[in-house]
Amino acid sequence: VDLYFLDRFPAAARPFYTMPAPDDPDYSNSYDIFLRGEEICSGAQRIHDPSMLEEAIAAKGVAVGPALSTYIESMRYGMPPHGGAGIGLERLV
Repeated sequence: VDLYFLDRFPAAARPFYTMPAPDDPDYSNSYDIFLRGEEICSGAQRIHDPSMLEEAIAAKGVAVGPALSTYIESMRYGMPPHGGAGIGLERLV
């Protein structure tokens, strides 16, 4: 297989800001794309609810400093569902 997708990583293997899967919180809404055996892209939906984010941060044992406090507070004004992907040129060449 030259191209394949890995979907729904275990939540424990993802950063605190990764959205859990809606049907099983042990998994996450995240993925990797592989081409010819090399990872070319990683992506995930991020948590956009401030209360859920605070719970995820506490569960991972991450300290909430000034930067994370500001990030969480900004979500209280409204944050749409969002996600992203990281594609590195060095992964393709």
